[in-house]
Amino acid sequence: MRLSYFKLAPAAVLAAAILPACAAQTHSGAYKMPSAQLGPRPFFLVNDMLDSKLKRELNACAKTKEVYRTSTFSIAHRGAPLQFPEHTLEAYEAGARMGAGIMECDVAFTKDKQLVCRHAQNDLHTTTNILQTPLAAKCTTPFRPAVLDDAGNVVTPAAAECRTSDITVAEFKSLRGKMDGFNPRAKTVDEYVAGTPTWRTDLYAGPTSGTLVTHAESIALFRRFGVKMTPELKTPVVPMPFDGFSQQDYAQKMIDEYKLAGIPGHRVYPQSFLKDDILYWIAHDPAYAKQAVFLDDANVPADLPGASELQSYKAQGINIWAPPTWALLALDASNNIIPSQAAKDAKAAGLDLITWSMERSGILADGNNGSYYQTIDAAITREGDILRVIDVLAQDVGVIGIFSDWPATVSFYANCKGL
Repeated sequence: MRLSYFKLAPAAVLAAAILPACAAQTHSGAYKMPSAQLGPRPFFLVNDMLDSKLKRELNACAKTKEVYRTSTFSIAHRGAPLQFPEHTLEAYEAGARMGAGIMECDVAFTKDKQLVCRHAQNDLHTTTNILQTPLAAKCTTPFRPAVLDDAGNVVTPAAAECRTSDITVAEFKSLRGKMDGFNPRAKTVDEYVAGTPTWRTDLYAGPTSGTLVTHAESIALFRRFGVKMTPELKTPVVPMPFDGFSQQDYAQKMIDEYKLAGIPGHRVYPQSFLKDDILYWIAHDPAYAKQAVFLDDANVPADLPGASELQSYKAQGINIWAPPTWALLALDASNNIIPSQAAKDAKAAGLDLITWSMERSGILADGNNGSYYQTIDAAITREGDILRVIDVLAQDVGVIGIFSDWPATVSFYANCKGL
């Protein structure tokens, strides 16, 4: 059945529309799902693939498919931060347009204990314009210029630290989001904030965009888009309790905002890197904990849990394990991408799998693909190889969803494969 079309309003209109009244369902009570607008990138990636059965299949799909639908297999990682400032209204709209069926708000708290969408409690100095505003005076660590030697080498990099807990929610809302990045050689604030990686863009980070949102506003916005929601309770960088606000208070407040908005548990995938948060939700909000996502912060294969530990997760009531992409993949003797032992062990334990994050490593063909590809880097030689990675994750590993910084790519694959 074809999903009904839903025209997303322009960002300026949506900014005014993030109000409780706009969180209403359709007259029939059903959620609307937007049709997907994929743009050129997925088709560029197909064209870039080496000849294979998968390329021919995806090429045929690209030539014949007329309508692309939203898919919950496609998860918008912070919105669409490959080109839009993360966790902003504009990034979320872009992710929804590209067919992401699940949208993420990373949840941090402000000085007045209000919940807002930020990837970390202490990233305002790299993801917003706070250092260029009077609020810079409230930052935990004010801007400190770089120290360079006579040859121009960095002796001490430029630094700052600005936390959501340094400011109130009203002050937070006065800021503008920017592309995440900083210049370690900076001698001035303006130089410091001009640190966007060359493979991203500042085209959509101007003074009239980069609209920051609270967690409650993200719920209203995602409901308007007709998508499911995956909030991540960010690990605090301040000692807890914070002014009487305990970790349990924090975890409960996040879930309570879904209850207050009337969002049922089956539309929410709460995430945390802290197992105690997941276990708290299991004990206190089982309807929302059923789809709770236990994130894994392993940096290298030796950090990954073994079979018995994965089995213990399931025994404790955890249903979804979400490690980084490299953790689920390995190479065989012929450099073919295959499921890792951890992936096999997780499936044997009865765990569902979600993974993160596609399109976050810049140019793949340069051979410097970072941690996300560390177990399979020898097999990654061109941009189109990302579709091979997605295919193995979907067909061989059996993940139920993939986070991406540019959701159109995963949405395209999901549509072509009927996911």
